[in-house]
Amino acid sequence: MNRSEGLVQRKNVLRESNNDGSSKDLQGSDKKDERDEEVDDGDSKETRLTLMEEVLLLGLKDKEGYTSFWNDCISSGLRGCILIELGLRGRVELERAGMRRKGLLSRKLVLKNDNPTGDVLLDEALKHLKETNPPETVQSWIEYLSGETWNPLKLRYQLKNVRERLAKNLVEKGVLTTEKQNFLLFDMTTHPLTDNVTKCRLVKKIQDAVLSKWMNDPQRMDKRMLALIFLAHASDVLENAFAPLNDDDYELAMRRVRELLDLDFEQESVKPNTTEVLWAVFTAFTK
Repeated sequence: MNRSEGLVQRKNVLRESNNDGSSKDLQGSDKKDERDEEVDDGDSKETRLTLMEEVLLLGLKDKEGYTSFWNDCISSGLRGCILIELGLRGRVELERAGMRRKGLLSRKLVLKNDNPTGDVLLDEALKHLKETNPPETVQSWIEYLSGETWNPLKLRYQLKNVRERLAKNLVEKGVLTTEKQNFLLFDMTTHPLTDNVTKCRLVKKIQDAVLSKWMNDPQRMDKRMLALIFLAHASDVLENAFAPLNDDDYELAMRRVRELLDLDFEQESVKPNTTEVLWAVFTAFTK
């Protein structure tokens, strides 16, 4: 899983404190669960992004407007983001561990609340979860949603054109634009960056989380930021956030990311006020 090698050129940037505060966990009513960690650092409503959109934005080349042709990880990574989003919004949870304390990957993902989220991709995944009986595990759902399953009966669960649909969401939010590019044999729709402020804010937020605002305790970290770091790493786009750092900060940031990757996810999942779906998805990407 460690992809901390291979970056050759980096430039120095000025790191300074800003007013980006961590989102507080919201507990209690279902309505609060829906908004769990969605109030994001004072961003305007128009530029508030989902985990899927943030991971895609990190992976997109700013000027070219498409992800690397060599990145074969981002597809499943985005499906992991969808499951975590549903967990953070109080729509799904893991079944009870039981007396025998079943592991995270053995426990089924069950529906907690089938109210629509208002996000088309999330609601499509929610519909599939609702229709599936008996329930399936987190790892199975990542495979089903990405279409990477040998079971032909499960292919209908695949979420199609996810990157393009997320890019269109970002176009609607004013972060990207849409262009047509010719690649000799075919034309391709691309989505170059148009709002550099939003991406810079996202990159700085990730940098701060592992540098100036490092908690040294995953349970104290903002759940959404913790998920973003893990899923960006699983999608092979995390280094794009660290590329502008100077060498010392880069090494420190990668060392702290490795500390998170080396955690005992089973142990973290049983601590108070945690989100088990979060740790189950992390486990699925490290097995």
